[in-house]
Amino acid sequence: MAIQPQEQPLRSEPSIDRRRPLATPTVSRHRFAWRPDQHWEAYLFLLPSLAGFLLFVLIPVLGSLLLSFGELKLSGAFQLVGIGNYRELWRDPVFWRAVQNTAYFMVAIVPLQLIFGLLLALALNQPLRGKLAYRVIYFMPVVTTIVAGAIVFQYLLNRDFGPISQIFWSLGLKPPNFLSDPSWQKPSVVLLTLWKNTGFTMVIYLAALQGVPQELYDAAEVDGASAWQRFRNVTVPLISPTTFFLFVLQMIGAFQLFTEAYVMTRGSGGAPAQATLTVVYYIYQNAFAFNRMGKASAIAWFLFLFIFIFTFIQTRMQRRWVYYEVN
Repeated sequence: MAIQPQEQPLRSEPSIDRRRPLATPTVSRHRFAWRPDQHWEAYLFLLPSLAGFLLFVLIPVLGSLLLSFGELKLSGAFQLVGIGNYRELWRDPVFWRAVQNTAYFMVAIVPLQLIFGLLLALALNQPLRGKLAYRVIYFMPVVTTIVAGAIVFQYLLNRDFGPISQIFWSLGLKPPNFLSDPSWQKPSVVLLTLWKNTGFTMVIYLAALQGVPQELYDAAEVDGASAWQRFRNVTVPLISPTTFFLFVLQMIGAFQLFTEAYVMTRGSGGAPAQATLTVVYYIYQNAFAFNRMGKASAIAWFLFLFIFIFTFIQTRMQRRWVYYEVN
């Protein structure tokens, strides 16, 4: 008689009560609480940086905010004046002259620097012989001391013996006074700034151009797109995040322009017309020349708020013209 195999009973799954909600893991509210038994070495390594930030950044910033509502006497005593420093700024024509000059430098420097940097990057992104040497040459002004560069520009633009003036004299023309004429002092500072910073813009743009996929150019060329159409519809949108980054960075740098204007005018600020007096230059004058630390702090906080608002507006507006690649 054949033995029939016994059927094994099926294991029943544990019953789940659908009426009871599933238990959810509890999350501690003190996620970043101090735990001496877990990774205390990380806090030890962070301590020098945190101490440096506290001593050299946070405390001075808060101190300047307090100082903007008062004034330091020669004896070292602090006198609280409320919003008197800010009221004085509102009625100070020299301050608004400095604001106008700073706006001029921002409008003149930022677009030209972006355009020249992009043109150089496009040229050096081509298969040229010795392009590495060209990149080094164009980037050398970035690592050159700005004071040394300004001294060279003072020699080049000197009206009496400068090489540029000699070209005017040889043609029978009277050269302009680049360093003393108020109408030429601003363009001289712009020229020095472009020479100094365009190489940095070129390098950043060059990295962005090398990140554009070649397949997109090939597809556009197959569709019959011209070189200008490929640049407009492929290159410009794909490097727009880099353009936004450079625009914000250079805008902040233009608001903080100081060394170029100071050295080119030899500390005069474009006097007597204050042609090259910038906001940061005016902060320096009030703090260290006029001994007005309270007013200088008020100007610094005005500049901080203006840069913050301008950057916030640009960050909100980037949605209209900045395109990010979605994988």
